[in-house]
Amino acid sequence: MVGGGQLARMTHEAGIPLGIRFKLLSDTPQDSAAQVVSDVVIGDYRDLDTLREFARECDVLTFDHEHVPIEHLRALEADGIPVRPGPDALVHAQDKGVMRAKLDELGAPCPRHRIVTDPADVTAFAEEGDGFPVILKTVRGGYDGKGVWFVRTQADAEAPFKAGVPVLAEEKVDFTRELAANIVRSPHGQAVAYPVVESRQVDGVCDTVIAPAPGLDPQLAGQAQELALRIAAALGVVGHLAVELFETTDGRILVNELAMRPHNSGHWTQDGAITSQFANHVRAVLDLPLGDPRPRARWTVMANVLGGDYPDMYQAYLHCMARDPQLKIHMYGKDVKPGRKVGHVNTYGDDLDDALERARHAAGYLRGTINE
Repeated sequence: MVGGGQLARMTHEAGIPLGIRFKLLSDTPQDSAAQVVSDVVIGDYRDLDTLREFARECDVLTFDHEHVPIEHLRALEADGIPVRPGPDALVHAQDKGVMRAKLDELGAPCPRHRIVTDPADVTAFAEEGDGFPVILKTVRGGYDGKGVWFVRTQADAEAPFKAGVPVLAEEKVDFTRELAANIVRSPHGQAVAYPVVESRQVDGVCDTVIAPAPGLDPQLAGQAQELALRIAAALGVVGHLAVELFETTDGRILVNELAMRPHNSGHWTQDGAITSQFANHVRAVLDLPLGDPRPRARWTVMANVLGGDYPDMYQAYLHCMARDPQLKIHMYGKDVKPGRKVGHVNTYGDDLDDALERARHAAGYLRGTINE
């Protein structure tokens, strides 16, 4: 697995019961996965020679992130290394312009969009629709609200162009909430779909995920799952695909983003599904039969634990575990920094309000924003 973050850490954990030998290419020995994987290579994933040397003894290569250069992955495939997902699929998660063009070709519902060249072009795009505000995104590299601008005037549109990369303009969507459709697909075309979830954001960062999405029309949920499965098949995705969606005020769904790896909106599956997203990702990239994605409980809530001013979160375990013996805590071994994702908690049960309160209390207590 290329990348040493928490997704690699949890994917490694899912492979242990299957006896999977796991090799990691990590930036530093302190990375989340590098702390727990025995076979770690420290190196730069942007260097082709490093990638080739790392992959030489691997049966299959997969990823913790989408940032490995596509031309490097094509070189590895030419060397005979199975790359999953492959470069022809992964480019759609790397480049938002390529993604939007392909989704248009597939007839997938998307916000109105266009690549723009300068602030004046942004104004022209706005005037083609309902005017300002519009959303600007760098086509590469953005995540967790980074590389995204909410633009109200032409003057506001200057900052995104300073990075020197193409900029995608999108209409501001009137939506009631954000959803995510998570699916896993194997090389031979078997695919499974998890329940569609609601993803609640705070300052552009995922805060809470509720599975399944409360009150979602079953027909709309089915449309979201079918859309995710259709996109995965058309792009040739192997492994986990998260399709982030808007549920609009007029009852439609629109595709916001794609991620081809285990995803924050699927962390609930560790404790709330028969087979987690991590276990099914391992099965898919090894071309093994996929596991049952159905939920174990009526409701599962995932709450991210973000870093705050309370550096020693482990001291909070005594309170959190005593207060809620059913609580599941997943920490990533990261240094605590304000706003940084350092872990998550999962709760589940038959009462959604109770599960939400337990998850929010635990995440807040671990962060230090709640002290009772």
